[in-house]
This record gives sequence, structure tokens and C-alpha cells, in this order.
Amino acid sequence: MSFSSDVKNEICSSVPEARHCQLACLAGLTLMSADISYAPGKGMMISYHTENEAVSRLCFTLLKKTIRICADVQIRWGKTPVYRLLLKGGEARSVCEMLKIRVGDRTVNSLLYERSCCRKNLIKGAFLSGGSVSRPDGSYHMEFVCDTEEAAESLRSVILSFDLESRIIRRKNNHVVYLKDGDTIVTMLNIMGAPLSLMDMENARILKDMRNTVNRRVNCETANIAKTVNAAVRQVNDIEYIRDLRGFGFLSDSLREMAEIRLAHPDAALKELGDFLDPPVGKSGVNHRLRKLSQIADDLRRNFYDQENS
Repeated sequence: MSFSSDVKNEICSSVPEARHCQLACLAGLTLMSADISYAPGKGMMISYHTENEAVSRLCFTLLKKTIRICADVQIRWGKTPVYRLLLKGGEARSVCEMLKIRVGDRTVNSLLYERSCCRKNLIKGAFLSGGSVSRPDGSYHMEFVCDTEEAAESLRSVILSFDLESRIIRRKNNHVVYLKDGDTIVTMLNIMGAPLSLMDMENARILKDMRNTVNRRVNCETANIAKTVNAAVRQVNDIEYIRDLRGFGFLSDSLREMAEIRLAHPDAALKELGDFLDPPVGKSGVNHRLRKLSQIADDLRRNFYDQENS
């Protein structure tokens, strides 16, 4: 089962208590997934469809509690069952009148979500019918697929009322309201009444942050080790070049001692090399002497090259 299904099942486990919240949730369901049509001779028709059984049950319950309608539930069996609630004639007109919507109008009347609790339930209904959220151990993504641009803009304005940013993109014939920020998605789960899913996501985020922190530290340590090893190899090569070409006799006492210590301890860090010296020298002093030896090696290479080509 997907994380989206888990969230929807959790949301559907409780029905809004207040009637105005029930209407707002039903409005969200209608905004996103209902097909509203009118045909001469057949009258008005509203069809709700979903692949989630819990969502179909909640929709049935909301219609019964708010408008006293027992919708006809149809199931189309296949690889994934599709649940369809069909309303015709007077029942469909009652829903449209109660939700203040018309055929072809995919916006929700602001009177239905004046209260903060109603806006939360509107978002809840919209997510149940047209929303999805990626697994928390992956990339953060929550989206609401809307049939029209008007529906997407209406939903986006409701989300914005909670100071949450969302964006709209066109995908084929739909308009998708989406959120990418982890903190924003956590807030949305809280708004929609999914505390268990929220905790699952927070736990996954903590593990992901810890994993990323460990990886960054390991990568940093690996890079530092590689840098130290490469520097040590280069220093040993320079010192061996000086020894083989000229010997250490022309070096000052401090540089000769440094060269001998580095050859004797090719894997030692700068601090350890400093402790081997007599008297001990700090990291900056060791680094200065090694740079001086490298400079001497470069000068010898340059002179040797000039002599070879003269």
C-alpha cells in the first residue's frame, strides 16, 4: 500500500463533527473528483469516483449526514477497483444548491470555508479525491490534480490562507497544485488530520537528515584523508628527488632534519612530524619547512631541465 493510501485511510477514519465542516469536506471532494453534468431528458447528474474504498465510504457518509442522501454506490472491478457514487435529478440538484455550485463551475463558494476549520476540511476533501504524497523516505512531494485552472487557483488560495506556498503546473489536460518543501508537507498533514502519517514522515526525515549528515562527514573525512595522503606522497617524492640528485648536505640543519623525519615517517600527519623534531615544532612550522623542500625540488627540476635542453 502506498503512503498516499495510508494518509487517506487515516484521514477517512474520522468524520468531521460540525455540519459546516462536513459540507466543506464534501465541497473539496466535489471540487476535485466529481463529474457534474446536465442532459435534456435526464436532468442533472453528479458522479463521484475514487479507487480508495475508505474515500468512497466517507463521501457516502458526508452526503447522508449533510443532505440526507443515500447515494447509489457502483464498483467497477478490475486490477484496481473503482468506486462510483452516482446522484441523479433532485438529489444532484440538492448537492449543487447546498454547495453553491453550477454545471461547469469548478470553484468553491467562499461562504463554505470562512472558518479556519472549514478550510482545513476543504483541503482534506480535495486531497482525498485528487491528492497524493510521495513516501517520506524519498523526495518530498505532495500534489492535488485538478480538472480546471479555476479549481487549481481556488485550492491554491485556500492553502495560501495557512501561509503555505504552493505552485501550479499544467500536466496534460489537468492543472496540478504541488508542494515540494518537507516542512510545508508536514504542516499539510497536520492540517488534514493525519497525525500518524505526520509522525512517520518526521521519523523518516530525522533518519534522512542523520544519514545525510553522516555521509557529509564521511565524505569530508575521506576528502581530507585523500588530500593528506596526496600531499605526503608529493612531499616524499620531492625529498627523494633532492636526495638522489644532490643529497642533503647542502640543506640547512632544520630542512635536513625535516627531510629525514618525513622519509622515516611517510604516513605521519603534520602534528606528528612536528613532535618528532628536536625541539618539537608546530604544524605551521612543519608545513613551512615541507613547502621549502618542495620549492627546492622544483628549482632542481627546473635547472636540470634547462641543462638538458641547453
